[in-house]
Amino acid sequence: MDSRERLRRVRDARVGRLATVDGDGRPHLVPVCFALVGDLLYSAVDQKPKRGKRLRRLDNIAATGRASLLIDEYDEDWARLWWVRVDGGARLVDDPTEADRALTALIDKYPQYARQPPPGPVFAIEPHTWVGWPT
Repeated sequence: MDSRERLRRVRDARVGRLATVDGDGRPHLVPVCFALVGDLLYSAVDQKPKRGKRLRRLDNIAATGRASLLIDEYDEDWARLWWVRVDGGARLVDDPTEADRALTALIDKYPQYARQPPPGPVFAIEPHTWVGWPT
């Protein structure tokens, strides 16, 4: 898959799996909605039920500044399988203009967010590595 096709698949995908680790290296994996804006991937804490207000993904990003996002598609026809993993720096977005830009992209991608915008916080992943299959 060439880089344009990889970007298209990531841009159009509906869900990704966000991987973070805490300061002791313990992994944490959760499904997330996301949007690709320029060279950055954004996600935000939305209003779907959570176990609590303090989310491990946010603590892990604050502690390590790293994350991976795995985007994939499964099909019974294995010739149609693909995955892309984006590894990079991660940070909580504290600039209101950048957060608004990210939220606008998320609302544009997910109609559910137009009715119930994510209250935040917003986080960004700055890709360092894109890997995928098929290559």
